[in-house]
Amino acid sequence: MAKIQMKTPLVEMDGDEMTRILWQEIKDILLTPYIDLKTEYYDLGLPHRDETDDRVTVDSAEATKRLGVAVKCATITPNVQRMSEYRLKKMWKSPNGTIRRILDGTVFRAPILCEGIVPYIPGWKQPIVLARHAYGDVYSAVDEELEAGEKAYLVIENEKGEVRRKLIHAFDGAGVVQGMHNTDASIRSFAHSCFRYAAENGIPMIFSTKDTISKQYDGRFKKIFEEIYEEYRAQFEEKGIWYLYTLIDDAVARVVRSEGGLLWACKNYDGDVMSDMVATAYGSLGMMSSVLVSPDGKYEYEAAHGTVTRHYYKHLKGEETSTNSVATIFAWTGALKKRGELDATPELVAFAEKLENATKATIEAGEMTGDLIPLFHREGVTPKKLNSEEFLRAIAARL
Repeated sequence: MAKIQMKTPLVEMDGDEMTRILWQEIKDILLTPYIDLKTEYYDLGLPHRDETDDRVTVDSAEATKRLGVAVKCATITPNVQRMSEYRLKKMWKSPNGTIRRILDGTVFRAPILCEGIVPYIPGWKQPIVLARHAYGDVYSAVDEELEAGEKAYLVIENEKGEVRRKLIHAFDGAGVVQGMHNTDASIRSFAHSCFRYAAENGIPMIFSTKDTISKQYDGRFKKIFEEIYEEYRAQFEEKGIWYLYTLIDDAVARVVRSEGGLLWACKNYDGDVMSDMVATAYGSLGMMSSVLVSPDGKYEYEAAHGTVTRHYYKHLKGEETSTNSVATIFAWTGALKKRGELDATPELVAFAEKLENATKATIEAGEMTGDLIPLFHREGVTPKKLNSEEFLRAIAARL
């Protein structure tokens, strides 16, 4: 069988630990037998990021701006324990944070629904799409430890060199301070992306912050969203959908009580936390698609979960693992579909759609990884636990 051809390479960002193992197996079992796979490869594994002083992460983001579509494996954001384990030069920043800072834009995450996988929240009948701002806040923050007797100030200097400053805190004892930022331009592009997505898909939208506490910072987000909504109000009213701004604690209550079928827009950190909550409530972090869309139409697809460290240590001991690879498969299919759309190669789009269907059909037939077994309830079907490779081969058999 002739392999499906690609006109333009994808940016391929390899990752860490168990997801790195699955990454290669997905390519070997599900992709390269059928596609003449063209990628521009960047190794974002933690050892190579350390070797290059994290330059490889910046290069991969710049390549995404050039080629337009990227697919990314899960990566480690090092803490003190990881710094020691990997003998790092320093605690490098989140690679996702670096990439999002360069590309800007919005991360859209949606559950991958399968017949038989019953959500932990039974009232959720339709998907909840989570839109996460991809720029700034704590992911681009600077922080510092302070000693007793020191004072921390917010200092602002204008173009004329005039300085104003505001006392943050005078420390009687040791402590920490953090400074973060965002920009009107990025908030506006975030708002446009969210309203455009809701209007195009005909789903209502909630945007939430905590402007009662963070009156100027979060208040700025609220104000800009209100302004931008006026540009989309007519489209929303025509489609019979609504827009609501509310505090994030109220949004959580509303979303949990809802039937789903809405877009929930969150600031960067809120979206990080709430997307994991939504994914887990639908069944598994391994069952969530994720794509970063930049304001100028660049796309980076990724799995929304971590590197599955516990399974990786089992793998290193030669023990069998049953690791859910669905989100990583859908990162590849999302990137391949977008590449096919942009390059006018419908056969590539069709292949990606068939791979998604084969993945869902495998689960619906009762063949799945261990994390999904407790969630699966389908009349006449007894779930069977497969190991990591067996699951991929079961998908290949249906493909």
